[in-house]
Order: sequence, then C-alpha cells, then structure tokens
Amino acid sequence: MNAFMLVHIVGGSIALLSGAAALTVRKGGRWHARAGTAFFASMLVMTSTGAVIAILKPERGTALIGTFTCYLVVTAWMAARQRSGKPTHLDRIALLVAIGCTIGQLLLGVAGLNGPDGKVDSLPWQVHFVFGALALLAVTLDLNFLRKGQLSGVQRIGRHLWRMSTAMLIATSSFFNGQRDEFPKAWQGFFLWDALPLLVLVAMIFWIFCVRFSAAFRKWPPRISPPASSPPPSSVRCSSVPRPRS
Repeated sequence: MNAFMLVHIVGGSIALLSGAAALTVRKGGRWHARAGTAFFASMLVMTSTGAVIAILKPERGTALIGTFTCYLVVTAWMAARQRSGKPTHLDRIALLVAIGCTIGQLLLGVAGLNGPDGKVDSLPWQVHFVFGALALLAVTLDLNFLRKGQLSGVQRIGRHLWRMSTAMLIATSSFFNGQRDEFPKAWQGFFLWDALPLLVLVAMIFWIFCVRFSAAFRKWPPRISPPASSPPPSSVRCSSVPRPRS
C-alpha cells in the first residue's frame, strides 16, 4: 500500500465517523459544528485522492463520482458559511463542475449501454445514469439558486443538509458495498453492511422533514452576522418547536 492510498483510507475513515456524528448530534450545537468541520476536511481528502486513484487505474466513472461528491461537500459547506444566503463566485465555479459531471456520466452511461458487457471500465451503465441524474438535479437547483439570487434561512439549511447527507450516503455505500470484497470472507455477508447506508438515508429524510415542517427551523431568517453583543443562536432539535407567547 502506497502513501497516497493510505491518506485516502485515513480520510475516508475519519469522514465516516465524523459524518455519523454530525447526523446524530443536535443540529446547530458545538458538537455538530466540530463534527461537520471534521467531515468537510476529511471528505475533501478522501474524494480528491480517490478521484486521482481512479484516474490512474483508469476508472473514469469512479473519478467523476469522486469529483461530484467533492462538489457536494464544498457547496454544502458554502451554504452553511454564507449566512446572507447569496451566491458567490465559488458557487458559479461549482456549477460548472456539476455540469461537467452530468455530461460525463451521461456519456459514459450511453457508452456502457452500447458496449458488449454493459460496462465502462468496471461500472455498469446503470450506475452512470443514476449519478448523471443526481448531478443534473444538483445543476437544476444551482441554476435556480443563481436565478433567485438569495436563499431563505430554511432553503439555505436544506441545501446544506441534503448535500452533506448525500455525500455521506455516497461515501458509506462506496465503502460498505463497493469495497466489501476487501473485507475478510467471514465478514462479507454481515447484514450490517447493507443496513448502514440505509440508516444514513433514513437520517437524511428525517432531517429534511424536520427542516421542511418544524417551526423551529421556519423561525430562522437568513443568517446575517449579529452584533457583537448579541447572544449566539441556540442549537435546534427537530422536536423543539417554539411556543407562542401570551
């Protein structure tokens, strides 16, 4: 194992642990912020090194998946950091990356569909179309964001949430399903490997539901930096819906 692969594995391991923590702890709290920062940094390491490894094999579809996952993490991080809810130049650059991933995956899907074994490199054509459709969804949402020029508080939180969660789902599925043949033979049939990506999906749906319907999130305006004397906003649970004052 070379040093480059070791960095990829370490980054992926930290991403899985920190991502699980960020999904489960109270949103907006100190531990959520720390876990989210660790997830962001480790995912950048994992996706960038994974994309390079895939290019060198070559695994063109896997390289595009790594690039797209990196795009999701970066744009999710920007949604959390850009408290005004307005797009930046980095958002426009990221849109170009998403468009490139969309076109690339669709072209690979067509090539695999017309190929003798239905694959391009090692991935079947269906995988390319799934990620192409997901990238196209991200492109559509980015274009709508740029057209509107600003996101509300709930929209900004939702953008951050679904992108980080989708990146976590891709990382979890890639490790526990895509790399299962690397596990010891006695472990390969363990049902937990299939359950873990499903748990990530359930957690993502749960939090999207909370953001969409909980009054605790609807009360949040676009987050403009408060005056120095203002207290920090409290962390939010899905169930913590503020009661009206008499």
